[in-house]
Amino acid sequence: MKFSLRFNNDLPVRDYIRYVRAAEAAGFDQFWVSNDLFLRSAPVILSALAMSSERIEIGSCILNPFTIHPAEIAMFAATLDELSGGRFNLGISSGAADFLRWLGMDFSYPRTRVLEAILAINKVTSNQNAVTDGATLNWTEEAWLRFESKRRVPIYLGAMSPKMLEAIGELADGGLPLLFPPEHFANALPHIQRGLARAKRSLEDIDLAACIWCSISDDKRAAEAMLADKIAYYGHAMSPMLLAQLGLSRADFEPIRKLYHVADDKQRARESVTPQMLRVGIAGTAETLIERLEALAALGVRHISFGPPLGPDIESAIDAIGRRVIPRFAQD
Repeated sequence: MKFSLRFNNDLPVRDYIRYVRAAEAAGFDQFWVSNDLFLRSAPVILSALAMSSERIEIGSCILNPFTIHPAEIAMFAATLDELSGGRFNLGISSGAADFLRWLGMDFSYPRTRVLEAILAINKVTSNQNAVTDGATLNWTEEAWLRFESKRRVPIYLGAMSPKMLEAIGELADGGLPLLFPPEHFANALPHIQRGLARAKRSLEDIDLAACIWCSISDDKRAAEAMLADKIAYYGHAMSPMLLAQLGLSRADFEPIRKLYHVADDKQRARESVTPQMLRVGIAGTAETLIERLEALAALGVRHISFGPPLGPDIESAIDAIGRRVIPRFAQD
């Protein structure tokens, strides 16, 4: 069983350095950082982490081929893999249309853009010419790295929709399927397996991370308040398929979106998050977390990824998961 941590890119860079060292000490295998718009730059954060850690793998969770050109993603991936001594994993997906529309960007062909980007980046980081003639990428014979990539950088595909889940199985080295709620893994897995079947691969051929949100604290109200803030920020952009698992729709989040992103009334937005919405993640003690994860372990999950907010006190949450949760599932 593998264990990883995922962070939003909303904290001071020095905080991540402290947390990655705590994660290494607690026995985590991977440390991922998102690159959401108008927050801190994940490439900068990850560069600092590469220099501040020794064993743990680091990754982008996620970059998208809209706001960063695939050529620059390939450059970044190969460079950071060099800096980290071969510990970088490239997390990539299309991003959320709701956020990209802040920029007035054309969000056409999202899945095609991602799949074409993966194929091109694989070629470039394999030190090959990346000639492409696709719907969104048209690279010439001059599209190749002018320095040696030490290896083909592993690519993890972020996914919420059925077609993107299938693409994990078909093309990626690993998967970052968002499970809202965690029990959604049982519904996501068949889509991934369809992609694996097309590619004549098996689950053993990829690193499939069961990505959950959690907020861990002995103070349940404080834990729920932290989780409510994340739900208020991101809820409106979640996949309809995921929300349907909880009997919710994007329309349920529209008033919260307006409070958080338009009126900048974060307090009222958090207070508008309902108990049903809180089921998106897990809030409570380490024992609460273990109880909800038992079902994932029973399904044969081999990698659990703990995502934000983690808890009111992040270092305490990392320690609690390391001491109480990892030992419970490490041998499964």
